[in-house]
Amino acid sequence: MVGSAHDLLYQDQQAAMERRALKEEELLRGKKKKLKELKAPKLKIPSVKAGTGFGSQSTPQSPEERLANEQAKILNRDGVLRINSVLSPDLSDKLRSYVLEQQKIAEIETEKDLILSKAFYGVENQRKNRCDLQLSLLQGGYASDNGKKVNPDEPYVLADALQELLGMNGTLRPIYQNLVTSEGEFYELASVITDPGSLRQQVHPDLPFKEIAPLYVIFLALQDVDENMGPTTFLLKTHTKKENAIFNDYSQKDEQLSRADSRIATLKKGDAVLFDARILHCGNANDAEKGSNRVLFNFSFRNPKVQSNLGYAGSIRPGYCGAISLDGIHNALIAYDNGDKNPFEHYGDGLSKKKLS
Repeated sequence: MVGSAHDLLYQDQQAAMERRALKEEELLRGKKKKLKELKAPKLKIPSVKAGTGFGSQSTPQSPEERLANEQAKILNRDGVLRINSVLSPDLSDKLRSYVLEQQKIAEIETEKDLILSKAFYGVENQRKNRCDLQLSLLQGGYASDNGKKVNPDEPYVLADALQELLGMNGTLRPIYQNLVTSEGEFYELASVITDPGSLRQQVHPDLPFKEIAPLYVIFLALQDVDENMGPTTFLLKTHTKKENAIFNDYSQKDEQLSRADSRIATLKKGDAVLFDARILHCGNANDAEKGSNRVLFNFSFRNPKVQSNLGYAGSIRPGYCGAISLDGIHNALIAYDNGDKNPFEHYGDGLSKKKLS
């Protein structure tokens, strides 16, 4: 009887959340027939400023660093930035297949022991047809859990992807170096998977407001994401103290949503959105046909300027919490480039909080 009452209460709560999410969709859409897409800005790499060339006191910035400066300006202004083609189509396909293989292992293991779900899943573990699948850094992924050995010659897809994104010539390394420096903490490592039938989320920021941007998050599309697959909606310029205060005032929230400059992140395979975790956003319902699951590679770095508790436990295995920096990732990828077949072995499988030596 107690269990039935609990189930009914849960169902009522879910129904109320769904009704509110649909109401918010109406407010955001208004009379618009077609929602605006989040576009990648067309940026020109600024020329080197006077006084930074040969013989000056400072080292001139590379073109990549100068581009990152321009990207950071837009991100700080709008709270979100689209960056196209950060991962090659081939690696996007391989990483998607790898993630879905890991999901199958997680399903098998959690059927044996439900307690293990905390090892595999992050903050989105309760919603129907939606999950945050926490990833292992080790070659072989979940197959390497608890010290199990895998074939060292098998493809190391996750390391290959991180190399292309955060390695020496990584597409996202300059912007993260700009935002969080080499000391930025690797705060999340997961894949957000929404299956057909997943419901729309309510609008939310990822964490309580902080004066300084605390966390910068990547959602990277591992297949094309069209409007039917539940792309994320972002409310531009809502990462500020003023907008956060309005959002938390129920009497003003609906009016805020109705006037918001909202954009949907329909993406091509290999495209990414980088966002300030304070921005208001929500995942939309996946209304696509069966089998059209939306798979996003998700990672983030914490700003070292913010030392206080973020009020948000990111989707990452517990053993990796506080253990890895952007510089640590960079050094591991240099080792990988130099022939180390398991460069993240030092960090383990992330299943425990064991302190690294």
